[in-house]
Amino acid sequence: MTGVRLTAWVRGRVQGVGFRWWTRARALELGLVGWARNTDDGRVEVVAQGPEESCALLLDLLRSGDTPGRVDGVVERWSETKGGLRGFVER
Repeated sequence: MTGVRLTAWVRGRVQGVGFRWWTRARALELGLVGWARNTDDGRVEVVAQGPEESCALLLDLLRSGDTPGRVDGVVERWSETKGGLRGFVER
């Protein structure tokens, strides 16, 4: 797969509010593959792979304030794609 890999850690009130489901829906609309999972420290970790423009759009959506719950901050890391991802799942 060509493109990029975005890993984003989202902090705020993002667990138990439909945030992972919402993220999955946006990622699928953008044609991305990957996953979103709750972390033990209360954040949601999002891994998305696909075209750089689509990943950047997802990152903008995560920061938009139009998400379920409340996002206080997003830290991202960009890297090369890795194989083995199909679809976009909630973990």
